[in-house]
Amino acid sequence: MRNDRTRGPACTGRAGRAALTVLAGAAVLISLTAPAAPDPEPAAAAAPAHTSVNYAVAVDQSTSLSAEDIAAEKAAAARIALGDVSATSHISVFGFAAAESDDQLAVDPVCPRTRLDAAGRESVGVCVEKLRGRKDGEGTGTDFPSAIRQGVHELTSGTDPAVPRVLFLLTDGYMDVTGSPQYGGKTHRKAEGERQLAAELKKAAAANVQIWPLGFGDAPDKEQLDAMAAGGYQKGCVDLPSARPTATKVSGAKDFKPVLERIFAAAHCLRYQPGPSERPPATLPVTISPLATVGSIVVDKGTPEVTVTYTDPLGNKVPTTGTFEDSTFELAGGGGTVEALKITDPVPGKWKVDVKAPEGHRSLPVGVSVLWQGELRGSITMDPPSPQAGQKATVTMRLQTREGYEIKDPDDYAGLQVRSRLTGDGFTPLPLRLTDDGEGTDPTASDGSFSGTVTVPKSADGALKVSGTLTASGLSADTRSESGQVSPGALPVTTALGPVRGDGHPGDTVTANLSVTNTTNAPHTLRLSLADVRPGLLTVRPAEITVKPGESTTHEVRVGIGEEKAFEGRLDDGTLGVGGIVTVQDATDGDRTLVRAPLSIQVSPLPSVLDRYWWALVGTVALVVVAVLAVLAWLRQRRRRRDPHGLTLRLLSEDGEVLAVHRAGHGQKQWYAFDIAEAHSNPRIERRTSGRFAVQRSPEGGAVLRVNGRGRTRLTATGQAELTDRLSLALGEDSVRPDPDLPDPHDTTDEDGEHL
Repeated sequence: MRNDRTRGPACTGRAGRAALTVLAGAAVLISLTAPAAPDPEPAAAAAPAHTSVNYAVAVDQSTSLSAEDIAAEKAAAARIALGDVSATSHISVFGFAAAESDDQLAVDPVCPRTRLDAAGRESVGVCVEKLRGRKDGEGTGTDFPSAIRQGVHELTSGTDPAVPRVLFLLTDGYMDVTGSPQYGGKTHRKAEGERQLAAELKKAAAANVQIWPLGFGDAPDKEQLDAMAAGGYQKGCVDLPSARPTATKVSGAKDFKPVLERIFAAAHCLRYQPGPSERPPATLPVTISPLATVGSIVVDKGTPEVTVTYTDPLGNKVPTTGTFEDSTFELAGGGGTVEALKITDPVPGKWKVDVKAPEGHRSLPVGVSVLWQGELRGSITMDPPSPQAGQKATVTMRLQTREGYEIKDPDDYAGLQVRSRLTGDGFTPLPLRLTDDGEGTDPTASDGSFSGTVTVPKSADGALKVSGTLTASGLSADTRSESGQVSPGALPVTTALGPVRGDGHPGDTVTANLSVTNTTNAPHTLRLSLADVRPGLLTVRPAEITVKPGESTTHEVRVGIGEEKAFEGRLDDGTLGVGGIVTVQDATDGDRTLVRAPLSIQVSPLPSVLDRYWWALVGTVALVVVAVLAVLAWLRQRRRRRDPHGLTLRLLSEDGEVLAVHRAGHGQKQWYAFDIAEAHSNPRIERRTSGRFAVQRSPEGGAVLRVNGRGRTRLTATGQAELTDRLSLALGEDSVRPDPDLPDPHDTTDEDGEHL
């Protein structure tokens, strides 16, 4: 049964990835001010869902491009329309070359301005076929000023200036107006063309038109393409470097598809997730992030005869139009060589795209990818909530999915920068830096929790508010805040709450210690509650604590994990991280907040009946000794056959190059857990108890790879399995032992998998 997920508004996001630190990508804006008015509810902080874009596509038809390049340009133009995720976006497509006589035109309109709903996307896929290379006598030069002028006209005539304007320029980058009389005498045409190009670029910038050149041909003029990208409007859908227009070279016709999708994602503030490519019949897996609120699964069929069916992570074959469970589907391009299934509120996880083709139409590979927008949420705390002037406070902001779960895959929210500041009455703005590097006040690196310290200026007085805004590639912004008060001196009741972290199953309890000291001669009542947690997932007990006059004591705080049904099937994919905030308020002192501490609980599925009732099996031993001994012997052999000890793990690049070799130890419960260190610079395998990946031997030979959030994959002795977009895992030849009960003569590792 489909899990009924909590919904939230989605908005335009930001494009790009962090180069070295995957968690350094969320941009966090922190401010500490005296509040002038109440804050809106958290949901109201998000922008409107699925922001649209107006864009035009200019396709170079000059003779400097080959027939193959023209065909690639046409396919690229169709892909732009099909990959869009907003039904309110608009597109126009035109070809251009040059007007070299009075009866010629520099621009050939082929697709008028069209709204990209289902019907519009279909019509664009048809009209782009009118694009063609020009022949001799038809005006075969390359008139960039006219192309940009036409693009600006298409994007500004009758359009809302608040909607982003994007011009895709598909060309080889070589301007040629030497045969165009409108540029003056022959000896002056080149200079006049350059002058008019500069003028048109200035007009484009003034009209807020971004220009994204895509270079086709054997050797596109990168310098000219870069100049046109830099000449247009520079502020993208968000103020991040990755959203600023750039020129990109396409190495060949086969290369344009992934290149275009990355450019399109950046220009439209989308996330791009590439998938596999195989000849039909085949099943192509592609993963949709739990952060995604809307996306398109784009299938390059190669030929219209290929048929496609889509299966969600819960095993349901979904429709291509209409609503199924909580998702809405809309297919475009089903009769062409490229089709896209737009999904609103998709089920997160691994989707299966099944492609089939009749005999005679199976020679071309079919590729799949995903373009998506999503929603990122966060929770913020300041410790202490009521600091004194001159005192240091720790600010922590933790990232969550829209359903309230912790984010496991840092790539989902990778971006480019972290910005922060501290402001308030009585002092000038101060720099404030939040990091997720495991140093200083940040306890653990790359766990989605950003921390930093700030010293409250001695001149600060009165109310305080700490607020944070999360901004990441392809994800909506989310603003959270916490109000506090500058403490005039020692508080009547002081508290200290230990870390609220732990592992458990549905129905279990995680505990922490709360130290309380009452410095007054009157009792105080403390109230405990949870924030930023979806109802039903967690509870906190006790709800109230009474502290006697002068008492200094420690109380146990119990955080209960909800029943399995509260997780609505999400535990089927493995362990889920649940985050939130534990709040302690002094009800006797005007509900003064004493503690706002982040919590992190890893919830795993309930153990099997055998694990829960092992004592019953022990009792049975006394009655049926022989049978139990046989069962225990079988279980022992089964464990040995699954023991990962001695497995040689090879980390492979996209090209199959062996980047690192690691020998597995015994692991926990026959699973050897690990993670990838320095994935973007010097990747290697490191053993980590709570790593994203784990392996165990398979009784059928080879091994089984477990990836948090993606299930399990069989890994044969000669095969390989995907770990990340760029890295795969394979087994070494010495990993297969003929008899699992015999020691491995080649083993040179200790219990932790480290080489002796």
